[in-house]
Amino acid sequence: MMRNLSRLISDTRNYIGLLRKRPIEEVYAKLIQGTQLDHHLPNYGDDAAVIHWMDGYLLLAADGMMTRLLVNEPYAAGKASVMVTVNDIYAMGGRPLAMVNVLASGDDAHRSKVIDGIRKGCEKLQVPMVGGHLHPDASSEAPSLSVAILGYANKLLRSHLASPGDDLIFAADLNGQVGCYSVVSWDANSGKTSEELIRRLEVLPIIAENGWSQTCKDVSNAGLLGTLSIMMENSGRGANIDLDAIPCPPELDLLDWLVSFQSFGFILSVKPENSQSVIDLFRERFIHAAVVGRVMEQRKVTIRSGFESQTVFDFTTDRITGITCRPAGAHPNTEMR
Repeated sequence: MMRNLSRLISDTRNYIGLLRKRPIEEVYAKLIQGTQLDHHLPNYGDDAAVIHWMDGYLLLAADGMMTRLLVNEPYAAGKASVMVTVNDIYAMGGRPLAMVNVLASGDDAHRSKVIDGIRKGCEKLQVPMVGGHLHPDASSEAPSLSVAILGYANKLLRSHLASPGDDLIFAADLNGQVGCYSVVSWDANSGKTSEELIRRLEVLPIIAENGWSQTCKDVSNAGLLGTLSIMMENSGRGANIDLDAIPCPPELDLLDWLVSFQSFGFILSVKPENSQSVIDLFRERFIHAAVVGRVMEQRKVTIRSGFESQTVFDFTTDRITGITCRPAGAHPNTEMR
């Protein structure tokens, strides 16, 4: 199926969920690079910070809800705050332990809906909310909600270890529906039991523990193509993506799907000899998974459909987050951050 690649590229590059990643570079340079200690593993765009602990790793992540979602759909924002941070831990090959939150809401009815959403999210994903902080005098026009989560992993999935020749596997639950109206999203969590949700997520630590992959990211508000491109930027690599191979729900146009925030969507970089094992494990748990591209040495993300191909990002000149790890063997004069 031929597609309008130029329009898709323009819409992806200018999507607000991707553009809001740009300030990360300055924050990363000042805080992450400037304050890390020896027992922290370097962070090159990981979904959670990594701290050596006992025979494994503590994982620490935090997220904040978009104001328009929190104002317009407070219950959904509460649920989403749990889901996004839980996904961050599983995307690293870990399992969540506990959460805390910081909520600013001066309206009793609004605050009650947010808290109900948080509780529902914790119940569904089986993670306790063990503390936090409340600002009950915040303006009703500008509420805020942030959540932090602690997890543990025996073996890790990172953001920056994609290697040339790796298959790029996209795994998503297409059994869902369009989610919140305040953001472009796909809800594959509602209507499922806690057992179903956890069984899906458990695929990721199993993949890590079996050594089938080293690199994973969950599909964030940058969308599928944006998240995949960030993984390549973090890894100092490029990718060739086959749009026609991407699993997509019939309810959505491909462009909407490529920018959707997904309640269950992950990109993994996998050695070809391990790809079938990874795909089979997802499919056993009713998750659609397919090889949608390959990691390339050249630092360009290219998409193709039929016989047409175009470049989305050229990381010799483009930036998304600006965070790049120098791959082993890279020429010392190669520009990396």
